[in-house]
Amino acid sequence: MLNSKIILALETSCDETAVAILRGRNGHSGSQLLASEVASQIAEHEKFGGVVPEVASRNHLVHAPRLLERVTREAKIGISQIDAFAATSGPGLASSLMIGASIAKGLAIGFGKPYLAINHLEGHLLSPFFGETEIKPNVSLVVSGGHTMSIFVRGVGEYEVIGRTVDDAAGEAFDKIAKLLGLGYPGGPEIERCAAKGDSKRFDLPRSMPESENFSFSGLKTAVRYLLPTLGGDFLADVCASVQQAIVDVLVRKTIAAAKKFDVDLVTVSGGVSCNRELRKQLSKACKGQRVEFKTAEAWLCTDNAAMIAFAAMLKLENGASSNVTEEIDPNLALAV
Repeated sequence: MLNSKIILALETSCDETAVAILRGRNGHSGSQLLASEVASQIAEHEKFGGVVPEVASRNHLVHAPRLLERVTREAKIGISQIDAFAATSGPGLASSLMIGASIAKGLAIGFGKPYLAINHLEGHLLSPFFGETEIKPNVSLVVSGGHTMSIFVRGVGEYEVIGRTVDDAAGEAFDKIAKLLGLGYPGGPEIERCAAKGDSKRFDLPRSMPESENFSFSGLKTAVRYLLPTLGGDFLADVCASVQQAIVDVLVRKTIAAAKKFDVDLVTVSGGVSCNRELRKQLSKACKGQRVEFKTAEAWLCTDNAAMIAFAAMLKLENGASSNVTEEIDPNLALAV
């Protein structure tokens, strides 16, 4: 029988400050989320049209102590009762990563408990299984603001990267195109909102690298940049719908191709862009057509949060893993394969 451990995790890889407390699995029962808090900085960065690292790190310093107090109060647990501390160690903004990792390390040293450095991407790709007792082999699509990857998951810590973006990630494309269109930040939700009223077939936009397992969305951004000066009248909704469909087409086609190649019966999707309803709808339909199970994380787990970091840490702790407190953050941390 597994000993139920209590883990406190921090996520500060970009512009969200997040803290969570998770009680680990006990026997055949799943893990239990005791508390989870996220402080968003969208309003702070919206006026700049994107994340400003210095502003993000300063806000992490303001929010983290308050969230630590809030989650321990909500979980009705004292810091001394925590069995292990975890934090995102990369990839992300160096000045942001340093805040969460430093806090977690300090707590681990102060209370003589294990510390776990967690890869942000691993947190995402495991999030569709949050609270469950088994990680089934699957092809995982991780699609967020800074990352677009397809990964063959054999089990916890056993990953094979199938394809990754060679330039702009899908989320970056949404943000940059939204800026070209004069829409707000973040761009994904803004484009999705406008796309709901548009004709996705009006503009024939590029689907780059169709024969490759890798992803590329910079050409889509460039195509929109050159298209806009030629347009007149009411075109915003149709451009948004066409952009969204171009991105969804690429993500769905390459994910299904990867599932066939690795002969899996499960496809998962996670990351902030996976909140896009059209992506979920079309990928689910494509999986059904291939008789492949489709699984996605709940929407609140798709954007940056500490619950997924705590879950990944719990799985590693159960396997006897821990990290050295001298381990440095790595803004360019790759997914271990």
